[in-house]
Amino acid sequence: MSAIRQQPDPEVTVLVDTAQAEAPAQAIEDVARPGSDRAAAIRALRTRLSLLGDTGEGALERAEHLVGLAERFGSHPFTPLEQARRLLGVDRAAFAATLDLFGRIPELATAVQRAPEGKYWTNTILPLERTGALDAVVHGRPAFPYSVGLYPGPTCMFRCHFCVRVTGARYDASVLDEGNAMFASVIDEVPDTQPSTVYFSGGLEPLTNPGLGELAARGGRRGLDMTLYTNAFALTDRTLERQPGLWSLHAIRTSLYGLNDTEYEATTTKPRAFRRVKENLGSFMAERAARQAPLRLGLNYIVLPGRADRLMDLVDFVAELNEHSPGRPLDFVTVREDYSGRDDGRLAADERTQLRDALRDFTAYAAERTPALNIDLGYALESLRAGVDAELLRITPQTMRGAAHPQVAVQVDLLGDVYLYRESGFPELEGARRYIAGRVTPTRSLHDVVREFVERNPHIEPRPGDEYFLDGFDQVVTARLNQLEQDIADGWAAHRGLLGTGGTA
Repeated sequence: MSAIRQQPDPEVTVLVDTAQAEAPAQAIEDVARPGSDRAAAIRALRTRLSLLGDTGEGALERAEHLVGLAERFGSHPFTPLEQARRLLGVDRAAFAATLDLFGRIPELATAVQRAPEGKYWTNTILPLERTGALDAVVHGRPAFPYSVGLYPGPTCMFRCHFCVRVTGARYDASVLDEGNAMFASVIDEVPDTQPSTVYFSGGLEPLTNPGLGELAARGGRRGLDMTLYTNAFALTDRTLERQPGLWSLHAIRTSLYGLNDTEYEATTTKPRAFRRVKENLGSFMAERAARQAPLRLGLNYIVLPGRADRLMDLVDFVAELNEHSPGRPLDFVTVREDYSGRDDGRLAADERTQLRDALRDFTAYAAERTPALNIDLGYALESLRAGVDAELLRITPQTMRGAAHPQVAVQVDLLGDVYLYRESGFPELEGARRYIAGRVTPTRSLHDVVREFVERNPHIEPRPGDEYFLDGFDQVVTARLNQLEQDIADGWAAHRGLLGTGGTA
């Protein structure tokens, strides 16, 4: 009886080949993470280099340099390329070749984004790169802003201790009609290609504006995905009845200032505020479910000194809210440090250690008790959870930009004043008026204000304390723009910023 030769199963072969290909790719993608197998990544990169035709002398060193770049920009995203070259110890020709290779191996870009400070890349830098807004700033081209904050609130019911608002400062009710008409004109001029550009926030509470619902409805009719940032104290059934346009919003993000009445009053000076906010959110979730409204609802929780151990209670709070709407739970929670840089917002060293452990327990507990919840730990807390205590980026007056970045972001208040930084748009705030680019009027659009400001190219000389006008987003944008301009000045325009679009005039 003759033997029958067994043919290989093609499906098995494909699986084996895929597994063999995935393992080296995974080693490269994880190389900038703590505890990664650096040697495995270098071996994988040598294989990739050979496939790209790079088999010559020094291939091992080039692979090591590629890993070094991924590690550097994964933990120090705003490193100028010339500094990175000096750290590698190579000449300009060798570094240019390394940068070319880096761009041809996509797993290296993934490694940077998965690294301890990868949130800087994924949350802010790369989305901005894709829009061209950063290049518009670098090359001085006017453009409609990537982000437009409308600040419609005439007042606020809270007086939070970390807020820069001047006590008692507010807008007179007489400006509401003209102000809301001005906001409507801004909504109307947003390009159709930028549906997520506009959000409602501000130095004062947006829900204190009785015309907010009409503005939200106007944006909804245009197909804009508008987000409301609120303290939710006025997010009552009565408000929703009077302002049904609020259901046209894409999302509502509620700032949570504690997890009981005592914490809330200590932060906001408002008695029994927590109880009311919790009731408002629960009622809103039940109504949202009944309406089958697509609007997303989430919380923003700032870890204040003395409260690093409260994250587990935050999960319980979310679970209790979900009981109001079992089939439509809370969508997201963002957890942040105080980004102001002020001493009263900084966590002590021992508390940061406590927070590191708490973040791990928090995410594990949330996955168990609120599995549908999306959690975003932001720039530095994600690093801390991974075991790397990364310092928050801090822009100083010396590193502030004299003309800011209006092609990227501006904020417009009830008077039509266009502010250059997110924390400067508060009435009567000392020094803030220097950061007004211009005013929107019936004959002067927001695009006109930005264009005239960019063409004028003024230099606002920063003063000590001006850095507090920048929130976390402004600080990242400023650091990135400084980095890009340094790269271009150093002759690295074609590769500026490592991961990006490259410089175009």
